[in-house]
Amino acid sequence: MPIRIRLTLVYLAAAVLLVVAGGLLLTRQLHAGLLASVDTGLRTRADQLAQAVQRAGDNLDFQDETSRLIAPREAFAQVIAANGQVAESSEAVGTAALLAPGDRPTPAQGPRFVDRRLDHESVRLLAVPVARRDGTWVVVVGSALGPTEQAQQQVRQGLVAGGIALVLLAGAGSWLLAGAALRPVERLRREVDELSDQDPAASLEVPRTRDELAALAVTMNRLLGRLQAALGRERQLVADASHELRTPLAALRAELELALRPGRPHDQVVEAVAGAIQDTDRLGRLAEDLLLLARSDEGVAIVHPKPQSVRRVLTGAVEAAMARAGGTLLHLDAPADLVATVDADRLRQAVDNLLDNALRVAPPGSVVRVHARLDGALLLIDVADAGPGFPEDFLPHAFERFRRSDLARDRCHGGAGLGLAIVKAIAEAHSGWVRASNDPAGGARVQLALRQPGPA
Repeated sequence: MPIRIRLTLVYLAAAVLLVVAGGLLLTRQLHAGLLASVDTGLRTRADQLAQAVQRAGDNLDFQDETSRLIAPREAFAQVIAANGQVAESSEAVGTAALLAPGDRPTPAQGPRFVDRRLDHESVRLLAVPVARRDGTWVVVVGSALGPTEQAQQQVRQGLVAGGIALVLLAGAGSWLLAGAALRPVERLRREVDELSDQDPAASLEVPRTRDELAALAVTMNRLLGRLQAALGRERQLVADASHELRTPLAALRAELELALRPGRPHDQVVEAVAGAIQDTDRLGRLAEDLLLLARSDEGVAIVHPKPQSVRRVLTGAVEAAMARAGGTLLHLDAPADLVATVDADRLRQAVDNLLDNALRVAPPGSVVRVHARLDGALLLIDVADAGPGFPEDFLPHAFERFRRSDLARDRCHGGAGLGLAIVKAIAEAHSGWVRASNDPAGGARVQLALRQPGPA
């Protein structure tokens, strides 16, 4: 259901509730006020008749009180003697007692109001006991409630008519108000719908009202900026991946074509197939690296930490690196009892990448040092080499994907530029960080920090 209709229905329901509640309260107050006015008149007349009965002697004569007893149809009076006989009565009610003996009050009880129906009409009676020497007489005065009920009925009819008109006006007003309030939202929706994914600078016009809608437009522009940045990174990743895949695929095709040429010596065929295998391995590593980075971007857990012997993991990485170190030496400095909560496979992958980068640039006979320690809630692993270090303009971009320094590009065994990006993804998956710097004494240094569940 559209928001405009829902808002209108809510306003209508609120208006109906207010009108009904207000009408009930008004009619209740009106009824109480009219009844109080009737009771005041009854008390006045009852006091006058009670005084007349009190002053009368043994021979009661109400001729002087006739004007008080005889009244219009809606007002009447009756005097009931101590023996229960009607001593005097208004012509409108006849000579029958208005009150049964059980309803007549005693002097101890005081005056009493009674509501009755006489001749199919509602009346209100006030009975006042009068103590005389010959017993307790009762003065009864009454008033018809027809005019009061008629006035209430007219007020109720007016309230119903006015309430219907008020509800209709409230509904129309809420419909127009909701339309005016949602019109800027609809404008924003149309602008968003018209945005093109081919426009890298697409944004929404921010209203100058400085209200919630302006804040919404600013927030949506920020979201669009993040989406455009993510889309740009994705497109760049695809472009870079295509570029990186092109070279090994071309080399693989050339080697296979050479192997298929007729008349080639067996040793050349074997060499071509071996080269093809190396290119295939490179393609496999590149595909795995891209898959890891894609899963990291999607927020999929790429690590499953549990307590591990850090020295055992680092020893495996160092021993594997020694096989391809050539004349470079490797030195591991890690306590034998160093245990941390990490993903052993991912930690090994990160350290392998750092050692590969260090071995590519380390001069023969130099030492690549690996140092590990716990610092509070962080596991710190440093990999340092004695090479030329990172170019200063490369340091801010060292962990970006497909970024390689000029030294790495010059090497025939340079990687695809994903090694440090994967190290960063593994560090962030451990709620940690990674930092690259140059040692003042010479060489590059990369520090990997993995956060632990609690203080060590």
